[in-house]
Amino acid sequence: MGKKRGQKYEQIIDAAVKVIAENGYHNSQVSKIAKEAGVADGTIYLYFKNKEDILISLFEEKMGNFVEIIKDKLTDERSTERKLLILIEMHFKQLEMDHDLAIVTQLELRQSNISLRHKVNEVLKGYLSLIDSVLKEGIETGIFAEDLDLRMARQIIFGAIDEVVTNWVMKDHRYELAPLAESIHRMLFKGLAGSNQV
Repeated sequence: MGKKRGQKYEQIIDAAVKVIAENGYHNSQVSKIAKEAGVADGTIYLYFKNKEDILISLFEEKMGNFVEIIKDKLTDERSTERKLLILIEMHFKQLEMDHDLAIVTQLELRQSNISLRHKVNEVLKGYLSLIDSVLKEGIETGIFAEDLDLRMARQIIFGAIDEVVTNWVMKDHRYELAPLAESIHRMLFKGLAGSNQV
């Protein structure tokens, strides 16, 4: 059975992002989230099973939205090199626009239990397949080597982007994130293209 949706569902999700970013996941009681959302405590349970369900649901919602925005931007682009740059730029821009979400994705989702981490990894699959599509296109067009290790290349791209965002969050967003996309892209693209670009 699908999850119940609607305006209150969105309010709870947005309230959860704010409360968890401010208090940390472990100190974010359901009552605090309900208060921030402007709903009764019991209303939360009409939409979510528990606090863990709220955390996973907000990640599903936000990551789903995140992936759709990047997909839209990639649709009309022909160049694989530009697609990789757009992917990095959009990742940085979306988190730069929402500091609370960046704190939740980079810090709070990492401190959770193993079962929660497994669920997070399931949600991430949609984003990782987007990276795969850019890599596969690069192989097909001869920009990247035929024998490129897709899994390793995907981990390197995601790992680099993710680490740059985490570092930005840890430094309290003291500098702009989006302008870093160009140099990260240059390093990643040159490394992936390797001898194919000589």
